[in-house]
Amino acid sequence: MAKKRVARKKAAKPARSRKTAKRRPTARDPLLAPLTGADGRDVGRVRLDVGRAGEARVKRMVYPAGFRWSIDMKPVVGTDLCMHAHVGFLARGEIHIEYADGCVVEHRAPQIVAIEPGHDGWVVGNEPVVLIEFDFERDTIRRLGMPPVHRH
Repeated sequence: MAKKRVARKKAAKPARSRKTAKRRPTARDPLLAPLTGADGRDVGRVRLDVGRAGEARVKRMVYPAGFRWSIDMKPVVGTDLCMHAHVGFLARGEIHIEYADGCVVEHRAPQIVAIEPGHDGWVVGNEPVVLIEFDFERDTIRRLGMPPVHRH
């Protein structure tokens, strides 16, 4: 007796919508990817992307490994120390902050930071620093209630 072969239909695969389709992971780092709605520029080796949020600005600042404010920014800005207040979220890396009075503060991601004016700073290690910062341009210190210079 010969065996009968029965042809079977393969079950149709359910259609995937674009929203639920699995996407291949990309090599792109989301902390460094282009920002929609932001203006980008490079200043003193720092990548700066700026967007508006109401009266404030939201900035992504990427400091490369080896960056030091007194070497890379001082010639651009023309002051001995950084006189800008930095308030935000340190998303990646480690920074060393040194104030004129010798006070030293180190920040390591992930961490909320508030850096007062009158500092030098540099990237620690071989990893770039990514800082998400919030400011009010020339009115940052007053609007955020920060001292105009570092105090103990």
